[in-house]
Amino acid sequence: MDELPEYAERVLEVAERIPPGRVMTYGDVAEWLGEGGPRQVGRVMALYGGAVPWWRVVRSDGVLLPGHELRALDRYREEGTPLRAASHAAQGHVPRLDMKRARWDGAGTRSDEAHI
Repeated sequence: MDELPEYAERVLEVAERIPPGRVMTYGDVAEWLGEGGPRQVGRVMALYGGAVPWWRVVRSDGVLLPGHELRALDRYREEGTPLRAASHAAQGHVPRLDMKRARWDGAGTRSDEAHI
């Protein structure tokens, strides 16, 4: 495999640090790195994210990744990621992430475990 661009490596390292049952938004990852923005993080995840827990890097509105909803939903349920029930208007009645409860700030996992 070709060497990854440095920024892509850094994004993927952050994705690997997110604990099971928690998520970070594309913007959270960019802010944590102090570089790039949500679109740049999303592009890295789209191109290279298959080798890391891609389902833990999400949209800020909690909507599951289009085209990957069911695969992501299986992972969220396995990990106990907080979800919100789907509204009847939601396409396919797919739940959303409960961002208030699922969002991780990048701090040490010991203090975050109390919030799970």
